[in-house]
Amino acid sequence: MASPEKRQLIVNADDFGLSSSANAAIIRAHSEGILMTASLMVNEPGFDEAVKLAKENPKLGVGLHLTLLQGHSVLPPEKIPGLVNSNGEFSKSPVGVGMNYFFKHNLREQLRAEIHAQFEKFYSTGLPLDHVNGHLHLHLHPTIFKILMEDSEKLRIRHLRLTRDCFSRSRKMSRGHWLYRVSHAAIFEFLSSRARKTLAQKNIRHAQITFGLLQDSRVDENYILKLLPELPPGDSELYSHPSLDKFKHEFDALVSPRVKEQIKKLGIELIRYQDL
Repeated sequence: MASPEKRQLIVNADDFGLSSSANAAIIRAHSEGILMTASLMVNEPGFDEAVKLAKENPKLGVGLHLTLLQGHSVLPPEKIPGLVNSNGEFSKSPVGVGMNYFFKHNLREQLRAEIHAQFEKFYSTGLPLDHVNGHLHLHLHPTIFKILMEDSEKLRIRHLRLTRDCFSRSRKMSRGHWLYRVSHAAIFEFLSSRARKTLAQKNIRHAQITFGLLQDSRVDENYILKLLPELPPGDSELYSHPSLDKFKHEFDALVSPRVKEQIKKLGIELIRYQDL
């Protein structure tokens, strides 16, 4: 835990294992830049490569990027027919998925089975579990969060992303996309407020605030340079989606000499979830 006056920052990359481009960007951002942790998708095309790279870079904290939307399942379709199509693909509709998982009670045990399968596949790699979060933050969906908390001991969850960003602070650092930013700030403030008490009861650690949510894959150098002086005392997380193709601007920001110099100048300590 950071002292009241100290500022600690977890810089995380989501979608580790999604592709070779994402994997390469993440490892370079860790070895050449400010990236401290990455969240692993266990059933996407770059999974095996990501595990190999993680083992070659043991200082990188690797967590589970639980995927129950816009991705592939670990379990075969016949075991979770309400969650995936015949190719083992989850729906790509966030709204549809959210509604189905909340209202269709018959899906809950299928969700539980798939969640456990993804944790088991992660643990089979031999990598220590640094943290848990969800693709598109679905880990805070009421149904999924309830399963995670009911089974937290069995799943060995010790650190979890509490997704909440500060809209008033965000306004100082970027403009535009107001509907997206206002709606996401409100939704995740509500969900994180509901989750906070349970996490405290179970002694599951989390950063106090998560930056990047209101940027929607626009975590660029300019944003980070404006963010760093605004970091509140204590611990925070900044998450990103670096790659060498689609989101190269996010990779460039994480290896920026100006960003690294600013962190050093401000005395910000870069940490992993396991260091909280």
